[in-house]
Amino acid sequence: MISRSPSLIGARVTRVEDARLLTGRGRYVADLDAPGAVHVAFVRSPHAAAHVGRIDVTRALAEPGVVACLTAADLAPLARPIRAESRTRGYRATDLGALASGVVRHQGEAVAAVVAESRYVAEDAADLVGVDWEPLPAVTDPRAAAAAGPFVHADLGTNVILEREFRTGEVEPAFRAATLVVADRFRFHRHAAIAMENRACLAAWDTGRGDLTLHSTTQIPGMIRDALADILDLPGHRIRVVAPDVGGGFGMKTILYPEEVAVAAIARRLGRPVKWIGDRREDLLTSSQAWDEQVDAELAVDGVGHILGLRATVLCDVGAYSMYPWTASIEAVQVISFLPGPYRVPAYRGAVQAVATNKAPMGPYRGVGRPVSAFVVEGLLDRAARRLQLDPGEIRRRNFVRPDEAPYRSASGVVWDTATFAECLERACRIADYEGLRRQQQEARAAGRSFGIGIASYVELTGVGSAIPASPGADISTGTEGATVRVDASGTVTATFAIASQGQGHETTLAQVVAGTLGARLGDVRVVHGDTAAGPIGSGTYASRTAVIAGGAAVRAAEAVRDKALVIAAHLLEASASDLDVADGVISVRGAGDRRVTLREVARAAYAAGRRLPHGLEPGLEATRYYDPYFGTASGATHIAVVEIDRAVAAVRLHRYVIAEDCGRVINPLVVEGQTIGGLAQGVGAALLEEVVYDGGGQLLTGTLLDYLVPMATDMPPITVEHLDRPSPSTLGGFRGVGEGGTIGAPAAIANAVSDALAPLGIEITELPITPERLFQLLAVC
Repeated sequence: MISRSPSLIGARVTRVEDARLLTGRGRYVADLDAPGAVHVAFVRSPHAAAHVGRIDVTRALAEPGVVACLTAADLAPLARPIRAESRTRGYRATDLGALASGVVRHQGEAVAAVVAESRYVAEDAADLVGVDWEPLPAVTDPRAAAAAGPFVHADLGTNVILEREFRTGEVEPAFRAATLVVADRFRFHRHAAIAMENRACLAAWDTGRGDLTLHSTTQIPGMIRDALADILDLPGHRIRVVAPDVGGGFGMKTILYPEEVAVAAIARRLGRPVKWIGDRREDLLTSSQAWDEQVDAELAVDGVGHILGLRATVLCDVGAYSMYPWTASIEAVQVISFLPGPYRVPAYRGAVQAVATNKAPMGPYRGVGRPVSAFVVEGLLDRAARRLQLDPGEIRRRNFVRPDEAPYRSASGVVWDTATFAECLERACRIADYEGLRRQQQEARAAGRSFGIGIASYVELTGVGSAIPASPGADISTGTEGATVRVDASGTVTATFAIASQGQGHETTLAQVVAGTLGARLGDVRVVHGDTAAGPIGSGTYASRTAVIAGGAAVRAAEAVRDKALVIAAHLLEASASDLDVADGVISVRGAGDRRVTLREVARAAYAAGRRLPHGLEPGLEATRYYDPYFGTASGATHIAVVEIDRAVAAVRLHRYVIAEDCGRVINPLVVEGQTIGGLAQGVGAALLEEVVYDGGGQLLTGTLLDYLVPMATDMPPITVEHLDRPSPSTLGGFRGVGEGGTIGAPAAIANAVSDALAPLGIEITELPITPERLFQLLAVC
């Protein structure tokens, strides 16, 4: 029996990266310097749709300090268009150039790049570039765009980029047999990812070696490297992509953007490092957006609230392009994939159309479609409960997938390996004192106040392996990650991964996994990540996968190193490896505490070789291992929101929030709580504040943070989070993903709480966010 340092996994360890990040010593792209670097500013379209005529760069080139002014024609020989392919039948790919050629398809699309000795000169000179624009009619209404032209991409002959349908069971008979059918049209408005750090990149071309190094604010350095090899026609081993410290991502930075291609191509053309730092308006104009869906949904139940059938039609506004690597399916198909939620749905039909418009492209954002799914199905369940005079918790209990039914194939085909959904609900109700809240509600209503309690339960698939692409149909590999664990001659450990952190605490949690598995001291483990030249092949950080897949790879690599260390230690101690314990960097003979060696002594023997190693054993003490969880693993939770409506000023006041979540074996409770509460804050924004607004001409009306409102700390209620800590049976270490859960449940829980508060007035929430203006309009008709 080999003892390790298991107490490290599950310990509330302070994040090691905070020492630099919280004291201003992080190294972000803007902090990086390169000798001879020049700066680029982009000339962007003021129109949502226009033909691009002559581009006059004469005045810009005449400005002191300007190095070059480049257009699509200049970059075309150096860079192919970005194209996101898919295996989905009927999918239509779009080409996206580093700079637009001939036509622009959304406001902010770049048509020229001005390169100068400083950022300020470049931006001033960009204002001097003259462009002959021929405005075109803007396509902004996805329903009208799905039916007829004009077409965003004339060569496609349609605005429908993708159509998909899931069907299970006999849907029409189920609805005919129903005692009650509840239906509504739900609207989840467009959303932006507001990361602390705007997008930025720095490219350097080594003319002598023919090497390209790109530092970028990306979540997916491995995917970016692979894509650039194709787009720039360079060997993959000649490209290095580095994600240094990155200030937030939330899915928005899991995309290959035209700016990254342009900066890399310009660096190669000029033979000088080229740097671009986007500003907040550029981010709001051009970074991917999310959650722009209209959902017509119906739920059929019997007389006691059992679900008989569910059907929904989803219209998804995907913006101007299908983005690499995820394609237009990432949001659209996820909505219908997760609509059945954690419930038994014997008959289901979900259909979606992804429609192109002249808006910034859609991409993944924390939760990816599932906040929309939860908003719809949880809202329908509450409507059914009210009609049947059932408690909202009870109707969920009657329909949850039971633990003994796992693994359970949902109505859309997604497999849940475990089903602790009812346990999450019971835990949340106990924490919140649900019965007490209902008594409090009765008292409030008797006093004329609008007090509401909202429940939302959900399930998400995390750590998705190779059986299912992270984005349906996308022609990319997302199911594996690798880890290299090396003990050097001094006894310290370096663990290298291809994932990239944007603040999640990977340097702490993965070090805990490695140290706990290897038996090393936590302080002796250093995690390196985000550099394609440093570690094993991998894709990056997204889809709640790092703890599961990178953590699994870490377990495997650390086990391999530990096993070899034990063989060496057994040789040094003249004992059997099976009689050894390892913990805190010390290997000892069980029952003979004075017979011990340190991990440092074992490592020195490993590299010294000779007689210090068993005969035939290869020198060295390191291992690289890969992990594929194949299907992935389910994480589920119940959220309970408590609100009060100030009807006089049409305001929603959040009084309290409770989350009971099953995210498997918890590596570090402090990190998990931070992830959950941070996700909740973004869910509160989605429910009450955040909305990207375009006018009918495709002009962005929310182009600053004065117009696009995000929640502040003062907007957050008291929050209680508890975790069930039920290890996954499907993954190494028992880990599940947790990074998106807070965002998935919050919009639905808050919407249900507001509907519950206003139920005496007959008001149901069908549209998010619940802005004061929308709430005022609802109250005005009562």
